[in-house]
Formats: sequence, C-alpha cells, structure tokens
Amino acid sequence: MDDPVAMAVVGTDVLDDLPHLLSQLRAEVAQLRHEVGGLKQQNRDLRQHAHFWKDQHARAKKRIEQLQQQILDLQAENRKLRQQAFGRGAEALTRSEGDEKWLRELSDGRSGTRRRGQHAGRPGPTRRNYQHLPARVEMIELPPEKRCCPHCGQAYAERADTEDAELIEIEVRAYRRVLRRRRYQPQCRCTGPWRIVTAPAPAKLLPKARYGISVWVEILLDKFASQRPTERLLGQWRLWGLDLAAGTVTGGLRRLEPLFMPLYEALVTRQQQACYWQADETRWLVFVEQEGKVGHRWWLWVFISKDCVVFYLDPRRSRQVPQGHLPERPGQIRSGVMMVDRFASYKAVEQVKNGEVVLVYCWAHVRRDFIRLGFGCPELRGWSLTWLRQIRDLYRLHQQRYEQAPDSPSAQTADQTLRQHLQSMQQQIEVQKADPSLRKPCRKVLTSLHEHWVGLTRFVDDPRIPLDNNACERQLRGPALGRKNYYGSGSLWSGRLAAMLFSLIATLHRCQLNPRQWLTDYLHACVAAGGRPPPNLENWLPWEHKPPTTIASSPPT
Repeated sequence: MDDPVAMAVVGTDVLDDLPHLLSQLRAEVAQLRHEVGGLKQQNRDLRQHAHFWKDQHARAKKRIEQLQQQILDLQAENRKLRQQAFGRGAEALTRSEGDEKWLRELSDGRSGTRRRGQHAGRPGPTRRNYQHLPARVEMIELPPEKRCCPHCGQAYAERADTEDAELIEIEVRAYRRVLRRRRYQPQCRCTGPWRIVTAPAPAKLLPKARYGISVWVEILLDKFASQRPTERLLGQWRLWGLDLAAGTVTGGLRRLEPLFMPLYEALVTRQQQACYWQADETRWLVFVEQEGKVGHRWWLWVFISKDCVVFYLDPRRSRQVPQGHLPERPGQIRSGVMMVDRFASYKAVEQVKNGEVVLVYCWAHVRRDFIRLGFGCPELRGWSLTWLRQIRDLYRLHQQRYEQAPDSPSAQTADQTLRQHLQSMQQQIEVQKADPSLRKPCRKVLTSLHEHWVGLTRFVDDPRIPLDNNACERQLRGPALGRKNYYGSGSLWSGRLAAMLFSLIATLHRCQLNPRQWLTDYLHACVAAGGRPPPNLENWLPWEHKPPTTIASSPPT
C-alpha cells in the first residue's frame, strides 16, 4: 500500500480499534492465566493422587507379600499339625523318610529308604544261649522192625552215644493246688479233753482268696509290664480253662496296693539323694471327679537317676510337681543337674531359680525342630538339612570322644574337635540371626537354639550328661502304650498303683533284675510277714537285693 492517504486512513482505523484490541488481549490473557492456574491446580491434584495411589500400591504389594507369607506359614503349620495328628513320629520319619532321604536326594539324586534286615558284609546276630532253662530229656528210638540189617536180618547193637538236638518249648497251664492238712488224734489214755489236732493252714497273700501268688504275678506283669488290658489276659486264661471274674482281679489289685507303698516311698527317697536326674511327662487319663479340675486329663511324670526310676501321677502339669519331687539343698556348693525338654514349668522350679538345680536340655528336641521345619516348609528344606548335618556330626564327635580312653592323647584330640564343632555352630547361629532376609520360621528355631545354648552344651564338661533325653521317652513308651490299650485309670487308687508298679518294674530292669522272679520272691516274703510288707524292707530294694542263683522258689500260694 504505497498511497500515503490510504495508509493514513488505515492507521487511523487501527488507532481507533487499539483499545478494543487491548481489552480483547487482556481478556484472552486473563482467560489463559485462569486456564493455566486451573491446569496447575489440576496438575497438583493429579500429582497428589498419583503419590497417594503409588503409596496405596506399595502398601498393597507389602500387604500381599505379608498375606502370602502368612499363607505359607499357615500351610506349614497345617502340615506340622497333620503330621503330629496323623503322621509318624519325628524319629520314625528320620529313620524312614526323613533327613537321610533328603541328604541322598541332594547329594546324588537318589531316593528311597534303607533296606531293612541283614545287610551284606555286616556280622549277623549271635546265637542265643538257653542253657539256664531246665531240660526235659526225651529218648527217640527206631521202631523194632528197623533195628536190624535189611539184608541178613541180624539185630543192630545199641551204641552208648546219641545224636542230640534241642527245641525250645513253653508250657503254660492252670491247675488246682489241693492242700491236704493232716489230722491227728491222741492214742494215749491221758486225762483231759480229747481233741483232734490238725496241721496249720498255709498263709495266703490275700486272706480268704482262692488265687495264689503266681496268678497275681501274672496279672501285675501282664498289665504293668506288657501293658495289656486285664480283659485280654482273662480271655486268654479262659482258653486254658480258667474263668476268672474281672471284679475279682480289680478287688485283689486294690488289696495289693499297700504292699508296694513302702517300696515306692523308698524309691522316692533314694532318688532325692541323687545329684543327676532326667525328667519328662506325658498325659494320663484318670476318671475321677476332683474339685477345681475340669476333665479327666492328668499327667504321668517320670524321673530317672542312676539306679532308680520314679513315676508320679498328678492332675497338674506345673512346676509344683518337679519342685516337690526334687530335694531342697540350700547352701550346698555342688548343685544338682536335671536333663529336661524346653517345657517352661521346669524353668520355673524354685530349686532352679535358686541355683540348687541346673537344667540341661535335649539335642533330640532341637533336631526335631529342624525336621518339622523341613516337612512344614519344603522351600526351607535345604536350610534345615544344613543344620541336621551339623547335629549329626555333633552326635558322631560325641560318640568318638566317649569311646576314647580317658586322659589319652586321642581323647584330648576328640575333645578339642568336639569343642571346635560347637564353637562353629554357635558362630553360624549369630551370623544367620543377623541376616535380615532370614525367614521367620528359621529365625524362630535359631532363637530357641540360641536361648538354650548354655544348657545344651553342658555335656561337654560333665560326662554324666547324655546328648538327649531319650531315656525318659523310652520309659514313657510303655505307659503310653497302656494309655491306648486300657485307657488310663478308672480310679485314684488304680492310678497310684500304676505309678508304683511302673516305677518298680522300671527300676528292676535298671538294676538288671528279673521282675517276675523278684515279684514272686517279694510276695512270698509278704505272705511270711502275715500279708504285710516284710520287716527287712531294705533287703528288697532293687539296688540292694541279691537275686537267688536259681529260679526255684517256694510253691505258689
């Protein structure tokens, strides 16, 4: 546009529209600023929402991980409870399908269990000697028609030697022992009342009873040593022609209880004089109503010393039971030692708190912790096997040290190797506990192992202490079988009698005495004492009793 006039006209129009344009620009700028402010606010809101949902997502992921871990823990707990309720024991699992199977699978991929029975290259069992049994000689001869030469018919000459063979037989029979008392009448003509004199009646174990000592010995051994219900024994006797009422047996056992009470008290006194014990407990049903007691579950406690075993029946599973059984020895420098499991009642005993008794713990229970962890959490089986190998080596090293002669160089070497192994295990516990990635079940097992470490390692300096408390569990195996077979005790006196007979029979075995022979001799002594415990009771204590050289005792009464 080169025309000046036209340009002037246009410039005039622009100047006239300039206020309008400025106001329009201001409106647009204000609108843009408003939109920018809204976008900024929206951006801030979105950022806040993003941070919120990111935080929620992190929390959700953490919660999912916790729930997944809880599911794994519950599944492991479920497997453990199912194993306890319906599976085999931890020791049986170890022998059959336990850690040895895992070790084989990890080492060379093989599976399966060790074949039972005799193995090639292993010595077989020795032939047992039965020369102490009485012999009944039977002569076996040829028929007359075969005692001559088949060609000429001349009779054979009988040789002085024989070809002998033996068979072990058992003969059990019930019989009536008829006691005929001789009667005498005077033949003199002396003055005075004429009367007939009769031989005195033999003493009986139970007055007015028809059954002799041999019957009661069989009943006691069958029930409290073989753990069979009385009804099964009576059913077996009916096959022999002896029909005995169950009520007669029950009444007789109740009358026999006072005969064993002094012996039981002597066992308790003997054990309180010891300085080393092992203790355990198991449930036992007693069907009596007791004030303050709900249900019929009682507890059968067992205490073992060097030459004595004592069972104690109590409705409580608390510290009062071992506290009342253990002796109180205030002020003594030498304290007693008791091997137990990790049950809290033992730790609360007053003698333990006062330092009069020191607790030692069982490695078999520690081993079961790792076995159950491996079965409950298959993903942790490798970690469990590492510790099971360590415990296996501990048993091996302990056995090697035990087999060495004391004060020999090899014994010192074995002792040093054992101590180094324990020190290595302790260091592994500290290192693994400090690892934050350690799983909760593993940490729980290691925490228990760390807390009981001092009691678990006292065996190193005290040769009396074994590695485990299996001796107590073996003693409880029989009563546990009886608990299943005859379902506990139906009365308080029968429960006391069971505890006394369990104690007596176990102590007799511990002192290497024959319970059948001892019971027979003891009941004969009670008969001689007029149906009471013999006056010389100290001669009948298992650790003092001298068994007879022969099993020939007086006839059953």
